[in-house]
This record gives sequence, C-alpha cells and structure tokens, in this order.
Amino acid sequence: MTELNNAVVLLTGATGGFGHELTQLLLEAGSRVIRTDINAALLEQQAEQLNPDSHPGELLPSFVANLGTVDGCESLYQHVQALNHPVDILINNAGIALYGRMDETPTERWELMMQLNLLAPMRLSNQFVADMITRRQGHIVNISSVAGWIAPTGLTGYAASKFGLRGYSDGVRNEVKEFNIQVTTVYPFFSRTPILNSDSFGSLAQGKADLPHWMTTDPHKIMQATLQGIRQNKPEVFPDLPSRVLTRIKRYFPGLLQWTTTQIKQQYQKPS
Repeated sequence: MTELNNAVVLLTGATGGFGHELTQLLLEAGSRVIRTDINAALLEQQAEQLNPDSHPGELLPSFVANLGTVDGCESLYQHVQALNHPVDILINNAGIALYGRMDETPTERWELMMQLNLLAPMRLSNQFVADMITRRQGHIVNISSVAGWIAPTGLTGYAASKFGLRGYSDGVRNEVKEFNIQVTTVYPFFSRTPILNSDSFGSLAQGKADLPHWMTTDPHKIMQATLQGIRQNKPEVFPDLPSRVLTRIKRYFPGLLQWTTTQIKQQYQKPS
C-alpha cells in the first residue's frame, strides 16, 4: 500500500481539470502537495480557494514551469530539490490534446504535444527516480488515456504520445520494482475537463461537434478511482467503464475495435 497521509506529492498540470481535482483529494488525504503549472495566475487563484483549515494536508510552495522544454523540466527539478522535501509520489498529469488529421496539424503544435505528454514525464521520472532508488521507496504515476490503447481518427498525435507513455511506464516499472518503487499508469476515457475544448485543425475540424454528455465522465470520480489505485499500488488503473470496455475489446476482440472507433468518430462529426 502507498500511504498518502503526510506523503510529499509533486503534481504537474495542477490547474487543469484533473489537476485541480487531484489537489483537493490529495489534501483531503493528508498529503503535502507541490503544485506546478505554466499558468501562474491560475496556480495562485486556486491556492487561495483552498481553505487550509478544511483538510489535514498541506500546500507546499508551487512553481511555474514550462514542461514543454528541457530547461523547464530541469528548472522544476532544481526548485523542488531546493525545498529539501524528498518527493514520495510524482504524478505526471500535465498534457494537451489536438484534434485534426495529422498532416493538417501544424508541426510545431504536435511536436509540443509530444514534449508535454511524453518527454516531460520521462524527463521528470528519470530525474526524481534517482532519489527514490537511494531511499528505496517512491511512486511514479503517469496519467495516460484510453488513447494509449486505441487511436481514434483525429487524435493520431495524441494517441502516439499516450501509447508512448504506456510503453515507458511498462518498461520503467520493471526496472525499478527491485527498489520498492511503484509505477501506476492511468487510462481515463473522455472526461469533462478543458482538454475536450482543445484546438482543432484542417478538414476534420469543419465537422467537429462536442461530445454528448453521456459519452463523458466526471473528473472527480475519475481522480477518486486514481487515488484508490495509487493506494493499492496497482500497475494500471482503468477508472471508468468506457476505458475498461474499450481496452478489453482491444485485447480480446480487435476486430470489433474498428466498429467501436467509428461510432466514436461519428459522435465527433456534425450531421451533414
């Protein structure tokens, strides 16, 4: 079991839909949370909304960081090290999405997505795991997506980043288990967070529609299931019914997956 009470947790993407929910749940669990995000104003605003007397946890200093760059990851690592609070749990939550056919998506945008969604978790994990190995304890949590198992039309680049994060998580889990370090990968379906309003490009964007409410999930419930998975040291967490169903189809009925992804695509397209 991973103990959340009094654990020092570094959370990236702290102001987003999942990040804000995680912050509140971690504080309720008694964790000491270091938040980081690129949005300085929102970091401060959300911190002011958290009543320190309403939960047993503690907000440690927050840091503004651009994790889409090598320097941004290194700067965050150095700032956290200077706090002299060894990180017990690293939650790689920061990420973005883009919708559009791959060749119609600006190169600089999908490359930034790869930096944030895949390379930043790899860089931060590689940096913080050294101290975890020395201490013979620690937990790395990577927030992937059901798109780490399937690649819907229009989400090719996003799926590539999440497939990559899934592979990295599987590999590093095997490398660090002898040091009593846990690695948990989380695969949520489409959840009601700002990422659903990500930028769209090209011909697919012309017919893009909002997903119906019934096809999206409650981020609070998703993060509750995530923390339960962390507590139980689960290697993988499928925190909602759609993620459990789709990944099982992928594993056991791959021929059915094409039909399923077509249905998802149709929900994204407006009727002509």
